[in-house]
Amino acid sequence: MEKPRDPWSPRLIDLPTSVPLGPEANLDGLATAKILAAPDDPAEWPAWRETLKRWRSEATTRTEYDGTAYDAPELAWTQGCFSVALAWLWDELLYDHEARRFTPERFCAESEREFGGFDGVVLWHAYPVIGIDERNQFDYYREVPDLRELVAAFHERDVRVFVDYNPWDVGTRREPVDDDEAIGELVAALGVDGVFLDTMKEAPSGLRAIVDAARPGVAFEGESTLPLARIRDHHLSWAQWFCDSPVPGVLRARWFEQRHMLHHTRRWNRDHAEELHSSWLNGVGMLVWENVFGAWVGWSERDKTLLRAMVPVQRRFSGLLSSGEWTPLAARSEDTRVVASRWVDGVMTLWAVANRSNETYSGPLVGADFDVTLPPRGIAAFLGAERLMVAGAGDSSFPAREAIRVAASAARVDTTPDGFAEVPAPAARITARFRRRETGTYGEAPYVEEWKPLPPRLHDFVEVERDTVAGTRFAVARREVTNAELGSAGPPDEPVTGVDLADARVYAASVGARLPTEDEWQLAAEAGLLERGAPLVWNWTESEHTDGRTRFAILKGGSAWAAVGSDWYVDGGPQEPNYSLKLLLLGGGVARSTCIGFRLAVDLP
Repeated sequence: MEKPRDPWSPRLIDLPTSVPLGPEANLDGLATAKILAAPDDPAEWPAWRETLKRWRSEATTRTEYDGTAYDAPELAWTQGCFSVALAWLWDELLYDHEARRFTPERFCAESEREFGGFDGVVLWHAYPVIGIDERNQFDYYREVPDLRELVAAFHERDVRVFVDYNPWDVGTRREPVDDDEAIGELVAALGVDGVFLDTMKEAPSGLRAIVDAARPGVAFEGESTLPLARIRDHHLSWAQWFCDSPVPGVLRARWFEQRHMLHHTRRWNRDHAEELHSSWLNGVGMLVWENVFGAWVGWSERDKTLLRAMVPVQRRFSGLLSSGEWTPLAARSEDTRVVASRWVDGVMTLWAVANRSNETYSGPLVGADFDVTLPPRGIAAFLGAERLMVAGAGDSSFPAREAIRVAASAARVDTTPDGFAEVPAPAARITARFRRRETGTYGEAPYVEEWKPLPPRLHDFVEVERDTVAGTRFAVARREVTNAELGSAGPPDEPVTGVDLADARVYAASVGARLPTEDEWQLAAEAGLLERGAPLVWNWTESEHTDGRTRFAILKGGSAWAAVGSDWYVDGGPQEPNYSLKLLLLGGGVARSTCIGFRLAVDLP
């Protein structure tokens, strides 16, 4: 029987690849590496560096590599794009849900203060909401008001903008053109700078020509181990879950093409020191991802301090980092817990130094003509023997956030209205069932310090027990609000749809009612008191929560619609009363869906 995988340990494919030493060693296995591991023994480092050079030369010849695309002036920006944020489009830092407008000025001010500013931002838009209705991934960009203006606002602040592409979106409404053409149209319509490839190491072979024709200077960023043959036309890649060797190694793609930019990231980790050290020693960037599909995975002050110190140096010396003579492991402490990379161009010598240990180091470095004092996990930069910066102090604890239920107004009546049913007094506790996905349940991160959660754990079901409110009486409408009642087009007796949570609240208040909470809805359904209209639609509930960055609500009941073809979609079809769907709240009216309606509730004396 196969041993269960330890989710807190790297998978085999995440581990660094050992480099066989010697002039006759077979180096074919290095082509698909994430990180090329360094030997533990410093005596082997010179031979290791020579072997890396031989591999690069042989791989360049074997793949007939042509790097002229990196000479294109319109794509030169990629070589200085060190710090990128993956931002949920409706993150409360980027979108004001009360004023219903984007706030790029607030987002950029916060990023400058906390992270030293971002060079790029990925506007993540559809997942984990897509699949709630027939809309496809392009609709979730197309329907956003003022999105082109948001892109322009980032450009005014020298921030490059990426859209993301989800190749697994095959079960929603189809575009009149294929996905490659749709991406080209989207890029041209929004004026963005890059396409962030979700779940894809490389773009489809024909996409480059289509995007170039739509808008010159647009870069592709593939996920994970970009094949050597595609480094020529993918200027960036996101290095997700790349495990380094005990003595830091080199990123294979960066060593092969020094102008190729990578962005380290481990989405569920709360300690980013290893990624930051690898980025620093390889002269590449970081992907900052604090809001992971609605789950808060914020950075510690220590890690933010490291990044704030790194990026000014990287930006200042971006040309040297991408074209200077790079020597990894050029200097070290005697015990190798402190190591340094060196870049030279005949005029300047830049050193990047990292302390991989949890103890302060103070002393000389073998191979360098300066002494250094570094805090635990700290970094330093030297220009020649001149110290440019030292960083690393700061609290390394996790900055937790709590998702708070948004208070709602009561709707008190004297007697149960017609069409409503009083719900029997509940038990002390109620149990709801969620599919975990990557959104979690009520605000907590579903995975902590895990390496690449995989099915079945990635999409398993979890139960959440909650206290009910004792001593309260309430009634819930037996049927959903209809088109006729709201004055909407469509068959008069069908459940009204195309309303967001705010719309539903406004109507409820106008008739002296409110929405039922998710628990009230479940209790009424389990008591057999609810009728479901046709077609079947999800029901909004009074369950809005916010942690200051993400807003979400709980949907109940399921719908007639179900997107098929991918586990990444929202669950569809009819659902049992205890099933709860955590839906991240979209702004700009995009939350209005053909598959979501609502019903009313009132408070009884």
